[in-house]
Amino acid sequence: MKQPNTLQQAIQHFSDEQVCIDTVAALRWPEGVTCPACGHKEHYYLKTQKRWKCKDCNRQFSVKLGTIFEDSAIPLNKWLVALWMLTSCRNGVSSYEVHRAIGITQKSAWFVLHRLRLALQGSGIVKLGGPNSECEVDETFIGGKARNMHAAARRRKGVKDAGAKTIVIGVLERGGKVHARVASNRKKESIEAVIFPSVEKGATVYTDEFPAYKFVTAEYEHKVINHLEKYVDGNIHTNGIENFWSLLKRGLSGTYVAVEPFHLFRYVDEQAFRFNHRISADNKPMKDGERFEIALSHVAGKRLTFAQVTGKVEETPF
Repeated sequence: MKQPNTLQQAIQHFSDEQVCIDTVAALRWPEGVTCPACGHKEHYYLKTQKRWKCKDCNRQFSVKLGTIFEDSAIPLNKWLVALWMLTSCRNGVSSYEVHRAIGITQKSAWFVLHRLRLALQGSGIVKLGGPNSECEVDETFIGGKARNMHAAARRRKGVKDAGAKTIVIGVLERGGKVHARVASNRKKESIEAVIFPSVEKGATVYTDEFPAYKFVTAEYEHKVINHLEKYVDGNIHTNGIENFWSLLKRGLSGTYVAVEPFHLFRYVDEQAFRFNHRISADNKPMKDGERFEIALSHVAGKRLTFAQVTGKVEETPF
């Protein structure tokens, strides 16, 4: 059977556990199965146990070892279907939907999705913008709407639209990819930490009139659109990055409904991955199967435990 292109085909294709193992192994070890312990490539396959045994260190290892799937009792066929759903649904997929679709508890589905988001994290981050490129920079606030506050709290705080807001700063290369990250504030240092690693010097950078962007003039050709006057002035606008914000917020408010600031960066990375892999190398819309394989190729070398995802212990960077 050919590689699947639809969810129905994916469910049928990955119904065989050995097919799942072969698929993950081929993407994880494109040059041949390698022992995670010693790096040796000579081994033999224990068919009844569905794992390999290294001829050098004599250790046994499965395809899950050293990946986001490690120490999970959930079979690979359910993991791969959940990954397919996450990478193909434009506005994301909720843990309740995954729970109903693949037959695991909602709590397990929530944990599965967070581990899958770890696979997406970092795999979509690339250097944006060469010397002749055009990039848009903007920031947005997530959460903290006054209508969600108790009336007494609004009166006590004396605000019309305030609350617990989280800041996300993003850079979008026109016709290309986006890089976004959660920030603690909108000060110059936070914005620099997003722009400088992402955009090469000499690129044209479009921003709004926010004063913290004044430093951009020294490193880039900086053009500003004043939103108090207009939203588009010829080629000067930030509509591209604002479109990404609308996609992000549509998923957060429509699919996930309530997202803790502690986990927000995972959802930002998830949406950035889907956005960055919307177009294939031949400049055509990327198929769900292609996007799925890209995500699956990044499952190794990453680990997220339940204690880490719930904040009981510090998460180890990969």
